[in-house]
Amino acid sequence: MASTVTDTRPGYGQLLRTPRAWTFLLPGFAARQPFAMLTISIVLLVQHTTGSYGAAGAVSAVTGVSMALFAPFSGKLADRFGQRAVLVPGVLVHSASVIALTVLALSDAPLWALFAAAVPAGASTPQIGPMVRARWGVKLQDSPLATTAAAFESVTDELTFVLGPLVATALCTGVDPSAGLLTEAGLTLIGGLLFAAQKSTQPKPSSQNEDHARVEHVSALRVPGIRVLIVTFLGIGAVFGGMQVSLAAFTESIGEPGLNGVLYGTFAAGNMLSGVVCGAIAWKVSPQRRLLVAYAALTLMASGLWAAHSALLLAGLGLLVGVCIAPALITGYTLVDKLVPPTGRTEAFTWLTGAVALGQAAAVTVAGQLEDRFWDGAGFLVPLGGTALALVVLVTLRSRLVPRGPGRTVARGVGHRQPVAVD
Repeated sequence: MASTVTDTRPGYGQLLRTPRAWTFLLPGFAARQPFAMLTISIVLLVQHTTGSYGAAGAVSAVTGVSMALFAPFSGKLADRFGQRAVLVPGVLVHSASVIALTVLALSDAPLWALFAAAVPAGASTPQIGPMVRARWGVKLQDSPLATTAAAFESVTDELTFVLGPLVATALCTGVDPSAGLLTEAGLTLIGGLLFAAQKSTQPKPSSQNEDHARVEHVSALRVPGIRVLIVTFLGIGAVFGGMQVSLAAFTESIGEPGLNGVLYGTFAAGNMLSGVVCGAIAWKVSPQRRLLVAYAALTLMASGLWAAHSALLLAGLGLLVGVCIAPALITGYTLVDKLVPPTGRTEAFTWLTGAVALGQAAAVTVAGQLEDRFWDGAGFLVPLGGTALALVVLVTLRSRLVPRGPGRTVARGVGHRQPVAVD
């Protein structure tokens, strides 16, 4: 049942008092933690066994591309049949695939074998973040706390990206190169099953609707604004992927590989702190304008990464880049609630999550090649290029992010044969 909160002033305390919110927040946090460990653990293990950042980036990229391609399909199935029906088999396949990838890497298997194992590992990555956001949507509906919830989820995501790389790097460098992936597989299995067990807070599957026979499950991709947001999130993914590989190569070049997790954690901490602030503000500026300003600032901050030649300077620039990411992410997720009807939101969220993964995968591949072939730090050109291109698209097509007013319709509808009104 939806929350009855009506206070127009957003606040985290009020948000967290939403009835039964903690029943999905705690297991959701545990289940999404491994997501931040996956890519960096693959990079560190494969680089250790092959000696090549290019190979490590390529295997990681296959995982990211696979996840990006299958995530929307997973979200659509969750909207139609329920989150539990998708999660339970998904976490089982994911854990088994990650273990298989680890064994192959340690066995010096050929690169094609690592690619083959990376496909199911990425395709089965549990989409916990979008599922939690969809549960918030059910709880809050049109409450003014929706923006606060989006900020809270961004902060939660970034907290995982502070802890995940630190834990993965510590395990891979201090215990064993395979420890990061094995831990990721175990946490995914346990956390995913615990989250799936929380059935009372999941959105009602559309297959249980009385008019299900008249419902056509049309992709959220049909909404023009979602396509613009996908490009925007691709650029954000380019920042994540470029930073991961480039920071690993930089710290290796200065003889301090353990510093990688600290630098990436500083970058993610900037994102997390900025997200906390964004969620505490009662915004009067339109979300479309906030997105444009935040993205322009992100592109500007990313432009200086390639020129940093010291760990301290890189930490400072990384912190500023992280500060600029959270407002863009939060605003993008908030716009989904305004652009897409409830029956398609899990899928819409997974399109955005998949876009980040796809951008990250492409960035990891390109940055790895740049680091192997050119100077240390050349991979930092990737975040700049990715955000600059996305900014051009965002500015050009910004009008598509304006939600339709009452009585108007989303093009071709989402989940119905006839267009539907969007509040």
